[in-house]
Amino acid sequence: MNIVSVRHIAGPNVYLYKPILVARVHLESYTEKESFDFPGFTESLLELLPGLYEHHCAKGEPGGFVERLHGGTYFGHIVEHVTIELATLADLDVHYGKTVYADGPGIYDIVMECKSFDAQKYLLHEALEIVVSLTQGRRDGLDERVQAAVSQAKRIVAETQLGPSTQAIVDACKRRQIPVRRIGDGSLLELGYGVHKKRVSATITDQTSCVAVDIASNKQLTKEILREGGIPVPYGGVARSLEDALQLFRDMGESVVVKPFDGRQGQGVSLNISAEAEVAEAYDIARMYSDEVLVESYVPGENVRLLVVAGSCVAVSQRHPAHVVGDGVHTVAELIDLANEDPRRGDGHELPLTKLHVDDVVEATLEKAGIEFTTVPEAGQRVLLRESANLSTGGEATDITRQIHPSYKRLAERSARLIGLDVCGVDMVVKELNEPATLDNCAVIEVNAAPGIRMHQHPSHGMSIDVADYIVESLYPRGHNGRIPIISVTGTNGKTTTTRLIAYGMQQEGKAVGYTTTGGVYLNDELIQRGDTTGPRSAKLILSNPDVEVAVLETARGGIMRGGLAYDKADVAVMTNISLDHIGQDNIDTIEDLVHVKSLVAECVHPEGTVVLNADDEHLVALMSRLQSNVVLISSRSDNPVVGRHLATGGTAFYVDNGYVVEANGAIKRQLIAIADIPITMRGTIGFHVENALLATAALRAAGLSRRSVALTLQRFQPEANRGRCMIYQMPGGFHVILDYAHNAAGFRGIGEWVNQLPHRQLCGIVGVPGDRADSVIVESAQALAPMFDAFIVKEDADKRGRRDGEVAHIMVQTLRQMVPQKSVRTILSETDALAYALETLSQGDIACMFYESAEPLERLLLERGGKRVTDIALAPKRATYAML
Repeated sequence: MNIVSVRHIAGPNVYLYKPILVARVHLESYTEKESFDFPGFTESLLELLPGLYEHHCAKGEPGGFVERLHGGTYFGHIVEHVTIELATLADLDVHYGKTVYADGPGIYDIVMECKSFDAQKYLLHEALEIVVSLTQGRRDGLDERVQAAVSQAKRIVAETQLGPSTQAIVDACKRRQIPVRRIGDGSLLELGYGVHKKRVSATITDQTSCVAVDIASNKQLTKEILREGGIPVPYGGVARSLEDALQLFRDMGESVVVKPFDGRQGQGVSLNISAEAEVAEAYDIARMYSDEVLVESYVPGENVRLLVVAGSCVAVSQRHPAHVVGDGVHTVAELIDLANEDPRRGDGHELPLTKLHVDDVVEATLEKAGIEFTTVPEAGQRVLLRESANLSTGGEATDITRQIHPSYKRLAERSARLIGLDVCGVDMVVKELNEPATLDNCAVIEVNAAPGIRMHQHPSHGMSIDVADYIVESLYPRGHNGRIPIISVTGTNGKTTTTRLIAYGMQQEGKAVGYTTTGGVYLNDELIQRGDTTGPRSAKLILSNPDVEVAVLETARGGIMRGGLAYDKADVAVMTNISLDHIGQDNIDTIEDLVHVKSLVAECVHPEGTVVLNADDEHLVALMSRLQSNVVLISSRSDNPVVGRHLATGGTAFYVDNGYVVEANGAIKRQLIAIADIPITMRGTIGFHVENALLATAALRAAGLSRRSVALTLQRFQPEANRGRCMIYQMPGGFHVILDYAHNAAGFRGIGEWVNQLPHRQLCGIVGVPGDRADSVIVESAQALAPMFDAFIVKEDADKRGRRDGEVAHIMVQTLRQMVPQKSVRTILSETDALAYALETLSQGDIACMFYESAEPLERLLLERGGKRVTDIALAPKRATYAML
């Protein structure tokens, strides 16, 4: 067996609304082999991992997977369950798993809920090796391998997961429905969307002053500013040599603190130093962390951390130095080991407490107290390992927010304002916690940017205070969730035009609109990224752009399958239509599969949001009962029975009646605009653009635009703004060329209905289908094209998408000749060559309609040949039109 690829999908996807891991596995020699094909395999597997007895599988109750093992199941499915069991042993709360057939014999996709991508990717490889070993009868050493794999997975989780401060901010955002995502592997978070986007790194927010952080990082400068502001601080100075340190100690004539000039987390700090030899030792320790060393007077009292957020002190912790308590039996070294077995202690910041580590400071502290590591302290004797009280060095914290005198909170607030920090940890030494602050009974010893908050979130003793919520509230006051309106458009045909119409309408309201299409990513009218940008990566580009006030996202099947959605919930979802396309790709074999994929867009809408469905499409009508959000229908027919029933229950619909777009709410009907006044419909002759106009109308109304604003949008949106769709060029020879992006049977039929209404002598189709379509889809497309044109030129896309040169063209030519043997069918594979040939052969009154892969070279050719872009071709008299549906 071989793991071909492993990827992570962070957003809602076709399997779960949660993050998933997707692994493509090639079973190779295990293809079509089942569990019972290897005698003793099932028994050995269950002996090794007895937790598998609890796995439900399809049965939906414990023991379901074991039944499958005994009855015979494929090895992709087995690897899936073994991976999930290993994840469970590694304390990852993973339950969902699914194994699906992929792109060929023996190739499967293993899908599972993902709590730690790096750890689960590692466990997947371990699971595969364990399963292979058992099939080969190699059982020895596997118990140890499982233990090692679980231990390694736990280490990976600890190394890659967010720290407690950052995770607390994530949790606070999720409680308030504020979008939040991690950027990179560190502590940087992005909160909100578009113009409401904020960034937070640990507890530094994008409102934190860089100057203030620089000040706080300079401990001497911080003291000077605080002293000038009337804040009590310890006396001291900066030592650049041991002699400097000793001279400062002599000048002060009292116990001192020696610490790195720009240290953090209590590293290298020595307190209550009262002898020159101790100063020298402490100086050497501090120099390990900084070239410059602070020597300042030692202030006795309780060590207190006060957290200030947006000018208010929200939490106070009394900190206790790292220590052990004797039991009369164990040595100091043994007591340290026992303390580190506390499940609350971790190696870094991942748990409420940090493990006790022995270093030069601990050795010096014990030596000063006359205690050795081999000493057995008496029962109840408290042995200090350090005098500094940082949690990062193994200290503990007790919440005293309600106990401390409020004057100390005001002192901390003044200190934060003087330094200029929005989130600030103020370290004080306080002689009497319940007495008012004076210049003589307390001192601010440090002001910290990016303060850790786990001592407040998870105190060793006392009440937990959710200070992360205060930090988030400082960025998003109550009532604000950091979101911008999101309108997501999906379906088979019409997505791009509908997206453009909606985006244009929102722009007319004065909004800065970011939108994605098959032609690129746009900010208002500026193209900021070219290409087929209809997946989650392009959507993230819009959602993270600080200029965007409204996001309109064309959301295609491929992006959904490969990367899910870039957002959790939209405000409006639009489903244009569903027709046969992309069959045979991404395990999509039926039109029901297509509906399942695209319906994710409709499902991921706020409960108070709106889903716009095309009631002329039976596949979309079937979705109505599944959706939790409000549903608005559109139809090209005023007599659509689904619309009638929807209106009878008080619903809203938009449809065409007597040549007008009508908005109906229950029994109330209002005309919005005449179809003939919507330029892109060419007086109603382009039926699919009538449908697109209805979809955009429903979406814009759901987004809050007035009926008048929507009517103006439809009236002002010109065909030139809809590049690549129904582009008409008038050529010097008196004929016309139409360029359009239609690439499936339904799209071809829509164009055919239109062009056959146009005045013409002969219709020529320059046709092709993308190479990644199934043969049956290519055949159906050719069948749809056959009655539309009088002559055909069959071309191919430059990107063959895995096909051989001429393969797609051959299928189309063969089908066309079978369907319409009397019509001319010529093969010219190059798009530009095919168009050039048509330009040489067309006569006055002819129309050539070309379905392109890349429009730009074709447009250049037409302009070089004297073509002129026009928006209309005069209709022949007495021809029926789409406007009178």
